[in-house]
Amino acid sequence: MALLNCDFHIHSCLSPCGDDDMTPNNIVNMALLNGLDVIALTDHNTCGNCRATMEVGAENGLIVLPGMELTTSEEIHVTVIFPDIEKAESFGNYVATMRMPVKNRVDIYGNQFIMDREDKVVGEEEDLLILATGIGLYEVASLAKTYEGVATLAHIDRHSNGVLGVLGNIDEDMGFFKAEVTPNASEEEYKKRFPFLNFVKSSDAHDLLTIAEAWKCSVINVKERSCKAVFDYLNEYN
Repeated sequence: MALLNCDFHIHSCLSPCGDDDMTPNNIVNMALLNGLDVIALTDHNTCGNCRATMEVGAENGLIVLPGMELTTSEEIHVTVIFPDIEKAESFGNYVATMRMPVKNRVDIYGNQFIMDREDKVVGEEEDLLILATGIGLYEVASLAKTYEGVATLAHIDRHSNGVLGVLGNIDEDMGFFKAEVTPNASEEEYKKRFPFLNFVKSSDAHDLLTIAEAWKCSVINVKERSCKAVFDYLNEYN
């Protein structure tokens, strides 16, 4: 068995609100410095930097799961994490067809850099990634399953773009079995309110200094130190 420190919600420089220093190598190295064993890369409405970050992680002994922070049509954030890069990119291709066709204004919103494993900019996403998609909240969990992904209600303790801040409640008909709280929230408080949910604690880091330290994030017990074992843990009640 292996006890692993995990931060399942990290943004790269592909998210316009992400710091330009959030490159694949910087993210991986900071995660390792903070004592993490596992991270998930979850940029807004895209998986475009997952492949490079996974490659850097594999070279340095950090498990990196591919993911996305999807913005629903209600402007609620949901992270979706996948077992492999192919399924993540396939989901990302679908989400791209559901994004609003609004171009990014770098001077207002920030850069949206696509990078390779050496932190070289190989492209930029033209569509503004932080807008709502045409995918409704009640669709997300089942849609994620068709790509073998696990959907988690993101940062429910925050008012901005959290399901409680937008809708005021979580019901089982939404189809979710996991929710996320941020490091300073009381996980036990939310467990009492929503006993049908399993919880993870993640940083939602947009800059290097916000990536969770080991003692502030989720600690999981899995059969072995592997990407498959971690994903199977997340997917256990899906």
